[in-house]
Amino acid sequence: MRKNILKCILVLSTIFMFTSCEDFFQVETDDILDNKDYISTDSEMYSGYIGITTKLQAIGDKIIYLTDTRGELLEPTINTPSELTNLYFYNDDLSGNSYADPAPYYDVIIACNDYIYKMFEYKKTHHSSIDETHFKALISSTLRVKAWIYLTLGKIYGEAVWFDDPMTEKKDLSKLPLKKLDEIVTSCRLLLESGIEGIDGKLSISWKEWVDPETSTGDSEFRYWDYMTPDYIPLYAEICLWDEDYQKVVDIILTKLNEKFAHTNLDGNNIDWLRSTALAGKFARIWDTKGKDPLRIEAISIIQYNYEYNQINSLLKHFGTERPNQYLLAPSEAGRARFSDPDFNNLGIKDKDAREGISFRKTSADQWVINKFRPSPSQARANAYEDDVLIYIYRATELHFMLAEALNQLGRYAEAAALINSGVSGVFPNGNVTWPGFSNDWTSATQHGTRAYPNVGIRGAFNLGNRDFFKEPKEDGAPVVDGENLLSDLTIEEIGQAKLKNDLAILDEMLLEFPVEGKIYPAMIRIAKRHNDYSIIADRVCPKYQNGEDIRTRILNGAYFIKWDLKNK
Repeated sequence: MRKNILKCILVLSTIFMFTSCEDFFQVETDDILDNKDYISTDSEMYSGYIGITTKLQAIGDKIIYLTDTRGELLEPTINTPSELTNLYFYNDDLSGNSYADPAPYYDVIIACNDYIYKMFEYKKTHHSSIDETHFKALISSTLRVKAWIYLTLGKIYGEAVWFDDPMTEKKDLSKLPLKKLDEIVTSCRLLLESGIEGIDGKLSISWKEWVDPETSTGDSEFRYWDYMTPDYIPLYAEICLWDEDYQKVVDIILTKLNEKFAHTNLDGNNIDWLRSTALAGKFARIWDTKGKDPLRIEAISIIQYNYEYNQINSLLKHFGTERPNQYLLAPSEAGRARFSDPDFNNLGIKDKDAREGISFRKTSADQWVINKFRPSPSQARANAYEDDVLIYIYRATELHFMLAEALNQLGRYAEAAALINSGVSGVFPNGNVTWPGFSNDWTSATQHGTRAYPNVGIRGAFNLGNRDFFKEPKEDGAPVVDGENLLSDLTIEEIGQAKLKNDLAILDEMLLEFPVEGKIYPAMIRIAKRHNDYSIIADRVCPKYQNGEDIRTRILNGAYFIKWDLKNK
């Protein structure tokens, strides 16, 4: 059985090798499911799911162009096509704009719906031979893909056409329900919690064990395939964050991180998903990985590419100056300045933020370029056209940001501040952590001995100074726990101001941590929506524009979502 699975997947890899990427990924959204021969053998359950992941590869970089172009950093160059400049200037008329067209996202949704339908159809006639554990895990993985795509649509467009049925015939999308962002969030949460026919979105996959168990992990080409599906914990946590269920966010993230931190890697120091000083020297390797080895301490869910198999995105094409790249987008002066502005980025004893040089640089031709996906000198891609860089669905640092955001909304201000600044170990250097839900494994004095690299916070990993948070210490100088002494001492208005102050500190740190990853602009929308103040977006975006007041007006009038007629496209 496993040999058949492996053979089928290797055949799919051969298709990658001999089919141009453009041809392979060219899919129309009105494609109709072939009922005759979609899943006819057990091995096709696996290859069918891989077909979904190829569609993820096709849209991996799309959110970066649709959000960061309108965000705080990127600006056009003399080479920028009109489709991108129209996005950059928040133009209302985007009809025919290939960047703004959401059809590739709906291709993934159609593929998920069709796959789920045919999987259950196949099970009806092959229930005796099918591997129930694998079947459920494949369905669960597909539910997560679908939920992530819909959440992404909601964050970009503010609405989406929702449908669950397979596309066995052409449908009039205008007759299907159009859900707004809040409704999308609710539906995504229900999809993960309730799932379909008793299968929810929590089940995980070990592709290496399934299809290549006899090969040692280090030699197996499938050892990184588990990354290709959105992981349940960050996906569900993000959905709950948008749903304003902050206690749930805290519970699920802390449970998972405590579990991770209770175990060490082989060297006994570098801990998966732990924000420590061990990350500082490896930060560039998050993206520059020699095409094979994602940085384990940061990697959670990744859309991966392999140039040798015609699997590419177009990030280097957009950001690179080396031929044949086209240098379509560049870092703006206003966006770059934030990294070294002491009023925005407290450098403390450092003379620079190490993330600056990793995010962008000036070339010998005096051009500013995004550097994150092709550092110089690069050890990963010998040629400028080998655009197989990693695109992160989720990386571990996002969990720390989401946790800080949720803790702040629960009035746990000191804990939120610690996660962004000097970490849990900065408050409890000797262990004995008293914050609810946090274990000693965040510190040097763990329950399993001492740790050389404890949690030092987002900024502490680079030895930067602290951001200013509202955290109201008690009279004896001890940190506040669970909003202690706050709710009785502060008015409702003052509590709101405290939470806003901290939200903005968290958001401003995102500007330095996640540039050009498609993550900052949706966070701006979420925080602005929470406080009903969309000047939060405008204040950070408009400085890069010469017509900043015009852009501000557009943002305040709702242009933070891309306008696209989803009913008639």
